[in-house]
Amino acid sequence: MLYRQKFDTFIRIYDDVGYITNKSDFGDRVTDASGAVFLKALSRKPKTLPEMSAEIAQAFIGADPAELEQDIVDFYAVLEQDGFIVSGETEAELDQKDTRFSYAALEPKTIKKDFTPVIRRAEKSTQEYLDEHFKGKPHLTSLQIELTSRCNERCVHCYIPHENKISDIDPALFYDVLDQCRDMGVLGLTLSGGEPMLHKNFCDFLRKAKGYDFSLNILSNLTLLNDEIIAEMKANRLSSVQVSLYSMNPAIHDSITAVPGSFVKTRDAILKLIENDIPLQISCPTVKQNKDSYVEVLNWAHEHKVRAETDYIMMARYDHTTGNLDNRLSLDEVGKVISDIITNDPDYQREVSGADFEERDQRDRSNDIVCGVCVSSICMVANGNVYPCAGWQDYVVGNVKETPLKEIWESSPRVQYLRALRKKDFPKCTDCADKGFCAMCMVRNANENRELSRVGTVGDPLKINEHFCKVAALNRKIVLDWKQKLQDRVG
Repeated sequence: MLYRQKFDTFIRIYDDVGYITNKSDFGDRVTDASGAVFLKALSRKPKTLPEMSAEIAQAFIGADPAELEQDIVDFYAVLEQDGFIVSGETEAELDQKDTRFSYAALEPKTIKKDFTPVIRRAEKSTQEYLDEHFKGKPHLTSLQIELTSRCNERCVHCYIPHENKISDIDPALFYDVLDQCRDMGVLGLTLSGGEPMLHKNFCDFLRKAKGYDFSLNILSNLTLLNDEIIAEMKANRLSSVQVSLYSMNPAIHDSITAVPGSFVKTRDAILKLIENDIPLQISCPTVKQNKDSYVEVLNWAHEHKVRAETDYIMMARYDHTTGNLDNRLSLDEVGKVISDIITNDPDYQREVSGADFEERDQRDRSNDIVCGVCVSSICMVANGNVYPCAGWQDYVVGNVKETPLKEIWESSPRVQYLRALRKKDFPKCTDCADKGFCAMCMVRNANENRELSRVGTVGDPLKINEHFCKVAALNRKIVLDWKQKLQDRVG
């Protein structure tokens, strides 16, 4: 019998924990130390059961060979049943079973059987689970690399000042960072811009990244998509391509990108990716221009079986200028979007209808980390500067041209400062009645003010952005009013 991990499956071993994820159905599993040994024996190349048993047995001195082999068979049977690996008598059989992501095959999610004690379903997202597991010992599991700051669109809400969109990453630097990420056990790699496809080496970068077995994501407007890029995407193990589509009305979309004809290019490219079964996610930020038409994008995406979401949150530019916020929704406009969401989104309705919804964030979380930046994720731009997250590019924590990424991650004073922050450092948020409806964000705080922070940078992440406090209060009121009306109808 031959065993092989599937094309869309990724495996990482973190200390005594095994982690396996399949990006086709966004499933995750975590194992104990014994299970980690079993996972480590898997490969993208077929292995026989005797080969794997011999390899695994080295970690279990004194174990009964027959019992160990049965444990191996049972363990892999669970993983195969849930779509992470394939088995068969021949490589041809493995290839036949190794079905990849396909829009044609997408069906509503079904509840699967419980798993053995050795394998646990990850009830939280990949990043949330890893954040929790490595609490107190941060591991870099996700890196975003800006391949170029140049962009062929001029989106009115963009947090990157247009005059700063001028540089491309040096290929040698990119390849060096890939080596460093491999050595650090990074799982997720996101390639972004600007517009990443503007970089002349974009296809070479995809080919190179494939050899490192990263879970690869691409952020792009897709207006430059061509057959060569599609071929490289299909050959790679892409977890997702994320694209912004602002309206199904070309005039509205183009008014946001400030580029005539951009809607047609982006829409046609999305259809091309669907045709080629490349995983896709549509983002539809809601601004003043598309506040009355964003729902059409979500409906269109649903018809094509594409994941899509809207976001009415907008941050100031990272140089602390706020001209882009002229396009941000007013509170009344935000209220309409929230009302639309709770009226039309069954998943959100189920979430807020839960018996513990109002109490879930009332427990003491004062010692929790604020977010995953510098705990499990970090970003870098084309010139080698490293910063906490997308949008916070003036808060430089190091430069990989001068300092290895591992050293920046472990020793940068600014990284240590952010990593040490806890929710209790934001007392207004800790005691706020609306905290269950708010995700306090340090970059939104920092970008929208010019005050000095405690580490001497402009833009204090600890100064609460009052706009989002008002949004959270509004969100809470709308949800509670909706729940009350629902109870009145039922009662």
